[in-house]
Amino acid sequence: MGTNEDLSENGAGRSRPRRLLICLDGVPYEVIADAKGRGLFAQFNAPSRLLSPFPTMTNVALSLMLGATAPLGYESLYFDRRVKQLRGGVRKYMNWRRTPANIPSSYMDDLDYQEPLPFEFLIYVAPQRVWRADFARFRERFRAAPQTRDYFAFLKGTDGLLHICGRRHLDVALESLDQILREINSFCGTETEIVLFSDHGMNLRENQRSHLQTHLRRRNYAITGRLNGRRARDVVVPAFGLCGYAAAYCAPELVTSLAADLAELRGVDFTIHREGGTVVVTSAARGVARLHRRADGEGASFRYEPVGGGDPLRLAQIVESMSCDGLFDAERYASDEAWRERTAEHIYPDALANLYCALHAPHIQHPADVLASFEDGYYYGSSLFSRIVRIAATHGNAMRASSTAFLMSTHRDFAPHVRAAEVRPLLKG
Repeated sequence: MGTNEDLSENGAGRSRPRRLLICLDGVPYEVIADAKGRGLFAQFNAPSRLLSPFPTMTNVALSLMLGATAPLGYESLYFDRRVKQLRGGVRKYMNWRRTPANIPSSYMDDLDYQEPLPFEFLIYVAPQRVWRADFARFRERFRAAPQTRDYFAFLKGTDGLLHICGRRHLDVALESLDQILREINSFCGTETEIVLFSDHGMNLRENQRSHLQTHLRRRNYAITGRLNGRRARDVVVPAFGLCGYAAAYCAPELVTSLAADLAELRGVDFTIHREGGTVVVTSAARGVARLHRRADGEGASFRYEPVGGGDPLRLAQIVESMSCDGLFDAERYASDEAWRERTAEHIYPDALANLYCALHAPHIQHPADVLASFEDGYYYGSSLFSRIVRIAATHGNAMRASSTAFLMSTHRDFAPHVRAAEVRPLLKG
């Protein structure tokens, strides 16, 4: 960090104190709030809820938070729309060095510290050893770095620790980090601001694999790695990390039926797909609704349109309250800000803007035709990987536990709720 123009002009020792940014991969707001309640991170102000975009995945979140280039896909294995086939995958981790071919987004150019590339995989095999090595290496690298400029560290060990070992082991890691940060505070002095944040949250429960491909085959779809137009019901559903979402690609004429069929799979909470300028939300249990967006000058308004009495996003009570407060216009639109204020801590935080932007302002270069959000307790991913590890927690869906990251500083207080797209000035400004 410190190489970008905006940082060189506003860096440490010039217009503001030096700043240490630390991103903890996958640590939920509730966990950090509980840690502060136990006396950890006492030098920090109260944490804010940082609302992560759907799907709640690292590269999706950090590229948006840092204003960086959009990654090619939601994960390392992704569908390339240009060549209409799967690309990437586990080969990325076979190289010991990060090269342009295996760097997902330009946000990595801002990092002064991140774990060696193979650790991104090994964290799920030996999480205890990797997080300890990760924290120790960060401590050493930071102390050896020039003390006159900002420093940005990304600690990924916390994500693997939660996935494989669960909450109790993360609490141990947070105690270790608290000691490191107290030492840094003593070493650097109070002129160094420390900003601690996460990229997404995590549902802290044991999860079971959803048999998505079996379900689709029973519905007469053909699961494949490419779309060449030879078979009408070909579907590509990349299976890599064990996460609470799925991205599906198909021919245009299949999108609506695929979204409906995926919604009926056990463990799927709802699906979303584009329909012209709207987003259609489909839940097997709660029906269908359309999300509409209208540009209003420099802002925007949204409308939630239940179809046939459906309420897939469980917004009926909030809609009634907003209506009583006179927040809707004659066409049943309410401002983006009103929706955010009323849904920031909903079961689906910031639901309308988050889900609409997932498809109409996609955060990756090759967005899906259909996105499925799973209920907490279910995941989709590599069948091989799922036989190797037991998943104690995961993320990826649009529910509150995965969507609510955190943001806190030793020097500043932030708004109670901060969107991922709004956090860059708070980190880098």
